[in-house]
Amino acid sequence: ADIDRGGVFASVYGSVMLQTPEDKKRIKGVIINKFRGDIRLFEPGVKMMEDLCGIPVLGIIPYYRDIHIEEEDSVVLDYKRMQAVEGKINIAVVLLRHLSNFTDFNRLERDERVHLYYTNNTEELAKADIILLPGSKSTLDDLYELRRNGVAQAVLRAHREGAAVMGICGGYQLMGLEVHDPEGVEGEIRQLPGLGLLPVITMMQGEKVTRQVNFHFLENAETCQGYEIHMGETRPAPGMSVVPLNKLENGGEDGCFVNQKCMGSYIHGILDNQAFIDYLLEPYAEKLEHHTTVDYRTYKEEQYDKLAEHVRSHLNLPLLYQIMSRND
Repeated sequence: ADIDRGGVFASVYGSVMLQTPEDKKRIKGVIINKFRGDIRLFEPGVKMMEDLCGIPVLGIIPYYRDIHIEEEDSVVLDYKRMQAVEGKINIAVVLLRHLSNFTDFNRLERDERVHLYYTNNTEELAKADIILLPGSKSTLDDLYELRRNGVAQAVLRAHREGAAVMGICGGYQLMGLEVHDPEGVEGEIRQLPGLGLLPVITMMQGEKVTRQVNFHFLENAETCQGYEIHMGETRPAPGMSVVPLNKLENGGEDGCFVNQKCMGSYIHGILDNQAFIDYLLEPYAEKLEHHTTVDYRTYKEEQYDKLAEHVRSHLNLPLLYQIMSRND
């Protein structure tokens, strides 16, 4: 139960009492999460909750600020930065209406060389050194909106003036010549011209591709990791040749590479790989005097370890294990 939202007694009591008798028996305990203040002051509340619900409170987890784990899509968008700054490589993530996979950019947010911000403001896009077109839950609808609100034109203008543009998954589809949806997989829009930055065409399909991948980008020898989760197939436009950005370890190819400032890929997590980050930032190295890099996979594991220890220290683990071992 998230006490930070308020109404925790009604939430717990209602959640328990609204179950059928059979399912109610399956609820063995309550954990209060995101508690602020002195836990001792809540001890009468614990007894009241146990008396009302007839099940034990297994622990009260204090609110924390020094543990950084990946958040659910859109939940934390209000806290993201929205403007460029001086003295760092400015990377703008285009703020799509149906933006997905925020975690693609967590590694960049923790790179000391980078200032990453989310925007659909054309003036802020013009200040970016690198523009990232993110994943989308509805590519054609977002493409329509980008053309309507002037963001598509702003991205093209920034690219002409020297900004790098990279698309990931739906963003990769947006960068092509056309996006087709003849079966209406996404909705009513059947076809729209893309941004025209990559010589590819996307055809939406009902079957979703979901897989983890190991890959090498361009001629880089380091093995990188990521995953695909998308609907649609992207191919070279008729009469066009395409240089793939990535070669998969299973022998396949992914993405499209025009140059170091224009590329796209279906692979989420591509920006978690330090070698690829360094390659993306390389054209803008002159903006930096001092920087440090972080092993992001190690950093993530450290954060989850901290979270696990935080939870363990505030739960009645003997009682929890006892409950788990029972067969009732």
